[in-house]
Amino acid sequence: MSLIVKNINLTYPDGDGAVVHAVRDASLHVEAGRTVALTGPSGCGKSSLLAVAGALIRPDAGSIKIAGQELAGLRDEELAKVRRERIGLVFQNDNLIPGLTAEEQLLLAVHVAGRRPSRHRKQAHELLSAVGLDGAFDRKPGQLSGGMRQRVNIARALINGPEVLLIDEPTSALDSTRGAAIVELLINLARERNIASLLVSHDLETLSDVDGILHMLDGSIVDETHSGHAFSALGAAV
Repeated sequence: MSLIVKNINLTYPDGDGAVVHAVRDASLHVEAGRTVALTGPSGCGKSSLLAVAGALIRPDAGSIKIAGQELAGLRDEELAKVRRERIGLVFQNDNLIPGLTAEEQLLLAVHVAGRRPSRHRKQAHELLSAVGLDGAFDRKPGQLSGGMRQRVNIARALINGPEVLLIDEPTSALDSTRGAAIVELLINLARERNIASLLVSHDLETLSDVDGILHMLDGSIVDETHSGHAFSALGAAV
């Protein structure tokens, strides 16, 4: 259940016929159960590459495979199905619905995926407990701290059993202690649930336990640091 991104190129129009090269020939491979961080300065293409990997944006060229399934060439409705069933997305802002409890946030995601929420209430409780929210099932976002809201956000991304987890700056609104706890939680969940996890972050201090770090600059992956064989930026594993 790995994530393989190969030779991705992405451009945006910039007026008067000019284009911005957001991603340039980027490749990476994240194995199941591993967490790889993607870092770099603001505007370097991290979030654009994450959006391509999550089937939110179609690249100009390149290949994205999730557990062996090639996403290039899929119709829009097929890509939407992949996003619902195979990809978990954790955005920088938690985007929780103010009037819904923590439990209801998860069950709404189940409903959107076309399944019956009543059959997944136990699973929702188990996930909320797994992210450290046991006893907070009935609390609404206004009754939760920033770190707790981000934990609901993570549980919601996992409720449909994704094979790939894509995370965009999960610690940006948290202090260093809470940020480190969130990254540790994400790493542990990826290992326990055998999920390939790609984490965009500028906070290098929280990344000491990830399985690998990719550095981006001007749309390209320019450097890598890794532990064991968790991933490859351009190597034979891709």
